[in-house]
Amino acid sequence: MECYLDHAATTWVDPEVLEAMGPLLAEVYGNPSSLHRKGHEAERIVETAREGIAQALKASAREIYFTSGGTESNNLAILGIARAYRRQGNHIITTAVEHPSVLGPAQALEEEGFTVTKVPVDRDGRLDLEAFEAAITPQTVLASAMHVNNETGVIHPVAQMGKILKGMNPKAFFHVDGVQSLGKIPLSLKQAGVDALSGSGHKVGAPKGVGFLYLRQGVRVKPLAYGGSQQRSVRPGTEPVPGIWALHMALGKRLDPKNMKRSEAHAAALKKLVWEGLNARLGGLSLNGLPLEHPLSCPYILNFASPDVKSEVVLHALEARGIYVSTGAACASNKANKSGTLEAMGRTAMEADRALRISFSPASTVEEAEHFVDILSEILPELGKFVKK
Repeated sequence: MECYLDHAATTWVDPEVLEAMGPLLAEVYGNPSSLHRKGHEAERIVETAREGIAQALKASAREIYFTSGGTESNNLAILGIARAYRRQGNHIITTAVEHPSVLGPAQALEEEGFTVTKVPVDRDGRLDLEAFEAAITPQTVLASAMHVNNETGVIHPVAQMGKILKGMNPKAFFHVDGVQSLGKIPLSLKQAGVDALSGSGHKVGAPKGVGFLYLRQGVRVKPLAYGGSQQRSVRPGTEPVPGIWALHMALGKRLDPKNMKRSEAHAAALKKLVWEGLNARLGGLSLNGLPLEHPLSCPYILNFASPDVKSEVVLHALEARGIYVSTGAACASNKANKSGTLEAMGRTAMEADRALRISFSPASTVEEAEHFVDILSEILPELGKFVKK
């Protein structure tokens, strides 16, 4: 039985989305910027998708910009806003547990002369809201934080963060990396005071290579690329029509409130089944993140460590049995580097080396969860026999 439990890294294309893409790839081949009928046909699809995504987010179509994915969206928001408003302030706030596509741009801005504050988290991965508030100054131009941590599933209280930021400095902008939360955890852009939101297609059932950035109307950005007038020159380049339509379809399904609520309950049941099942059959497992019942624990991600076996060894042993999981963030899991997130949570190098992440999708099944528990409970004691005590 093949068992894929790495949906936080990527998930498969939704079958309905895949079916809809076929005719677009074959028949709607016009350039959306062309003046002839084929161009207009492609442009209508792009703009219909933009309207649909905006409606699902309770935003305006003019606030949606298509990108190649979450990494580009994060870079465009952080670099673009900071550079556009540099005269307003040169201070950036982020957190110590962000995705590299947030920490990387922050470091680049630091090299340009900006000051960057990274707000700490506690051992469970919870953000220190008092430290966040204390970090805000009149020079703060932007705060950027993920909604759901991609390694631990800990939810940042972005609604509270937005209110604190706007209360302390109304001119500061708030960017939220929503890549792991879109279609999983509800978020009101207006109530949270969000000025920019990043999203990625391949996390929600669309293909890789397409994403979006929501930019509140009136927020300026300096573009990362030049040489085209598409999307009001904010993100120039010929739009990938089939991918954009796929993103629209996939997000429409995931952001439907009924689907979201049902999927969240399903994921929570699977996470509980796995964690309780493993603890009943294995000893010494430690949770990396908040307790499952905590309101800031995302039900789609479970990160834990074994007492004595390196996670890379476990990963390949599971792979040999047709089970696919991760040792951490996909952007770094094929490297030997220690997880920056787990380090910020106070884990030692040894503890981080033993961390496994499993992640669910709305399509994950009870059978997969039970199979994972059975196989890990079988192989972990066997692998432990070869560990030097």
